[in-house]
Amino acid sequence: MDISVVIPLLNEEESLPELEAWIRRVMEENNYSYEIIFVDDGSNDNSWKVIKELSFINPSVKGIRFQRNYGKSAALNEGFKMAKGEVVITMDADLQDSPDEIPEMRKMVLEDGYDIVSGWKKKRYDSKLSKNLPSKLFNAATRKASGIYLHDFNCGLKAYKHKVVKSIEVYGEMHRYIPLIAKWSGFKKFGEKVVEHRARKYGVTKFGWNRFINGFLDLASIMFVWKFRKNPMHFFGLWGTLLFLFGFIVSLYLGISKIFFDQTGMTQRPLFYLALVTMVIGSQFFLAGFLGELISRNGPERNHYYIEEKIN
Repeated sequence: MDISVVIPLLNEEESLPELEAWIRRVMEENNYSYEIIFVDDGSNDNSWKVIKELSFINPSVKGIRFQRNYGKSAALNEGFKMAKGEVVITMDADLQDSPDEIPEMRKMVLEDGYDIVSGWKKKRYDSKLSKNLPSKLFNAATRKASGIYLHDFNCGLKAYKHKVVKSIEVYGEMHRYIPLIAKWSGFKKFGEKVVEHRARKYGVTKFGWNRFINGFLDLASIMFVWKFRKNPMHFFGLWGTLLFLFGFIVSLYLGISKIFFDQTGMTQRPLFYLALVTMVIGSQFFLAGFLGELISRNGPERNHYYIEEKIN
């Protein structure tokens, strides 16, 4: 199969028929074999009914329906599991992403050798304060932290090699960081294409400042977890040792002052309590590192490696 189009959605019943017809037209014009995978993330309108009707009209339409709202990352993850296409396209269901971009993005993946091609909505029609400004701040922070120089990490329109989507797991709010997750899974070539951004035709945006704040928290979380997930002792052990040594040296200094210089009132000094606290915290950090190592060593993915090729 040439292309799988994975579309997560929430309460988009009005836009689905128009989107399906648009994608079908593009696929037929380019003679692609394809599938459209709609993932209904717990909609409370008639989105699922519309998807079922579209699947009767077009056998290439497939659907997944969540029992409740789990979020875009969960929807993408399940869509990726189902996808069979040589190239996997993701896009939003609100008609703000143009399916006309698909042939060029597919070409960039197959002919130019990119693992991921991300859309860049250079000219946007969203609210400058509630969406554009948070998005720019978020993208700047993500570029700095990840070392991947894309302008629009949050753009829903992306193209992936098949093996990329089968090598990664997306959860929480990590859909914003799929290029970063792919980078840590061994994929190195990321491309970008300026794409058309269309004004929302139906419904209302689900983006807001709360998602912007959650995005930064998720960035901190994923950076920490991916860096130390296999060797938690490298973080907790290092800081535990430093804190314990600091407390021990301060305690030694106070003890020498008491014994050899006959200084009194040591337990009244703030330094005494600082030494005790840092030694206790250092010990706890060290213990956390040991527990983390035990958990990681017994984890199901402790010997899970991404193998690109084998001979014989």
